[in-house]
This record gives sequence, structure tokens and C-alpha cells, in this order.
Amino acid sequence: MKGAIPSSDTAESVTAGHPDKLCDAISDSILDACLMVDPNARVAVETMVKGTEGEAIIVLAGEVSLNGEPPNYEQLARQTASSIGYTDSKIGMDATSQEHCQVRTHITTQSQFISQGVDGDLDTQGAGDQGVMFGYACSETEGTPELRGRFFPLSAALAQRLTRRLEVVHDEGIIPWVRPDGKSQVTVQLNESDRSIDRVSTVVIASQHSPDAGPNWPEPDDLTDEERRQYIESEITKHVIEHAIPPSLLGNPQIIVNGTGSFPDPGGPYADAGLTGRKIIVDTYGGGRHGGGAFSGKDPSKVDRSAAYYARWVAKHVVAAGLAEKCEIQVAYAIGISEPVGLRVSTFGTHSEALEGIPDSTISSLIMKHFDWRPAAMISDLELKRPIYRETSSGGHFGRVPTDDGLFPWERLDETRLESLRNHLRD
Repeated sequence: MKGAIPSSDTAESVTAGHPDKLCDAISDSILDACLMVDPNARVAVETMVKGTEGEAIIVLAGEVSLNGEPPNYEQLARQTASSIGYTDSKIGMDATSQEHCQVRTHITTQSQFISQGVDGDLDTQGAGDQGVMFGYACSETEGTPELRGRFFPLSAALAQRLTRRLEVVHDEGIIPWVRPDGKSQVTVQLNESDRSIDRVSTVVIASQHSPDAGPNWPEPDDLTDEERRQYIESEITKHVIEHAIPPSLLGNPQIIVNGTGSFPDPGGPYADAGLTGRKIIVDTYGGGRHGGGAFSGKDPSKVDRSAAYYARWVAKHVVAAGLAEKCEIQVAYAIGISEPVGLRVSTFGTHSEALEGIPDSTISSLIMKHFDWRPAAMISDLELKRPIYRETSSGGHFGRVPTDDGLFPWERLDETRLESLRNHLRD
């Protein structure tokens, strides 16, 4: 190595067209469709995709129990994949073609031995499985106006913005030769003294593209390989990087676009098989502790999903209320039991001066008082029995902006609870 690597923090993200995210989108589209039929539906659906020479396969497997007519799973899978852009085998998959894309469905009903412990009211509905979930929030984004209110790790917030912008560039044809599959990575350099944010030091983009991408596309041009590489890098820099990263943070980072030189068709499922739930760190905070449970394709009775959302919601309240600059919550459940079997808060020594000398266990007690961690209560607080999950399947589940039509409710702050937490500081 040429020298010591500066202290830094790095996170990555992937687009909706990444094979794993394609699977997450299909699984969550099926979940949403089931919840539209029955808000109390029990859903756990996994997806696998793989493209071969001119062919592709989508495999759907899992369990669904609902009161009503099940949706057409194959049609949902095809519609979701084609909406993301997979309509041509030359790109990686043609989900619209019965001839060139098979869909195999292996979906049964939920085991009665699970449902007997999960169904119930506020007091009796137990957790859908055992497991450990984590929620996290921090103040890193709060110094940047464009990111304020997210209370999220900066590197992860920027990586997410890049892939969401890359999706827009593809969907709206802003760069017409960009394909659905893509990835981003952002490295933020830290000050050695206090590990505060110094600058964005490296931005990495991988973007699938047409083999003959160029200024005359779809007409041919006479670019050399190096000229084409430089052209692709300049367009991605202009329309993605400079658009997604706030100018106050961009500075003069190292920019790497398609580090191997090119990323031409076919990509997506042809280049790499996809599976539901294989991007759990991308889905959450870009690094750190994780209980291991994936989100997509699971209804909110599964605490892998609902408790992770709730823990994020609560951690965000702790930081937004000024109790600490960082907050990580670990919560654990046993299948069929409504109350969590364990809950722990860590503020990593960043709690406010008003709480100086107060152990993190005091904050644990505080959030147990003001937030109800029983599965039915979490589902009710966040209104999770709605078809709001397809939108979460790419671009990150956390650090997003809650919408007026109810998306990302775990990102919306409750002023009453915030004031209750602030009152503890005043007391």
C-alpha cells in the first residue's frame, strides 16, 4: 500500500434493476396485492431470478394465507420486472414474453402452528417469529439542508440518493443508453480528532449501459473504447453524481464509474442471479449491527420487518428529541409471545449534557414507557396493514422522506412523543 488510509465511513446502495432488488420488488408487489385483498393477510414470499442466453426464469416460493381471492402471482411478477425495465433479453430478461421468460410458482398456505400463535388482539397477538432486530439513528445528515430531518448515516444517505437518481435517469430516459442494473458507493472521510464528517472522498458508480453508448445513440459512432469510457463517466457525473450529492459535500472527490472499464448489456439477471433478502445492509444503515432478518415479501406480523421499522422510528425520536447524537436499539422477540424478551439502547457516549452520567438503561426505560413494543401495537402505531411496501424495495427502507399518502410512516416524527422525551431532558 502507498500509505495509510484515512479514517472513513463507506456505504453502498443498488438500483431497482439490480437482480436482488428485482426479487425484493416482486416479493413486495405480491405482498401489497395480498394486503389489498385482505389487510390481515399472512405473506412470506421469496423470489429468485436468473437469465441465460435468450431465456430467463422467475421462481416464486413461500406461504400466503388470506381471506379472499389470491392475486395472480405470475402476472404480478411479470408486471413488476417489466416496469423496472426488463423487457428485452438483450438487456438481461424479457419478463413480458411467455416464450423467453418462465415463471414458476410454489406458494402454499401458512402453517397452522405458526398462525395459532400470531393471530390475536393487542394483548394476545404474538411475534411471528423469534429473532433480534436493530434500529438506528444519528445526527450526521442534520448539517446539510438537503438532508435535514433524516437523522441517518451520511454515507448511506448519499449512496441511496445516487441509486434513486440513477433510477430516475433510466426511467425518464435522461440518459437513454442507461440500463436498469446499477450500484453506488460513497466514502466519507472523517476528521481524525473527533471522527466528525470532513468531506466526501470517493464516489463509485456502476451503471449497466448499451454496448454502443455514445452521443449519437442509438445511431453508431466512431468512439474508441477509451473515448466511450470517458463519455459515459462524464454523463454519469453530470446527470447522476452532481445532481444527487449536495454541492456543499461534493468538493473534489475521486470518482470511479464502471471501474472495470465498461458494464455493457446483457446485465441484470443474466449477469448475476437474484434472490429476495440478499441486500439487508443496503436496506438498512449501510453497516453496523443487524439481526439478519430480511424485510421484503413479509407481512407486518413478521417482527423481522415491523419491529425493525419500529426500532428505527423510536431511535429517530431519541436523536430528534436531543437525548443523544447516536442511538442504536436492539429488540428481541420469541415466536407467539407479545412482549419483547429483551431491549437495549446504546448511545455510544453521545448523550446530551443534560443526561451526563445517566446510563443508557435510563433511555431504555424511557422508550419502554412511551412506546408500545407489542406486535399489534407497533402495527397500529405505524399503520402497517396497508399496501405500502413495493416502494421500499429499492433506495433504502430508512432515511427516506415520509409522504402524504402514507409511505415510510416509520420516518414520520410524532410531536407528542417528541415532547414527552424532551420533557425528560427538562426534568
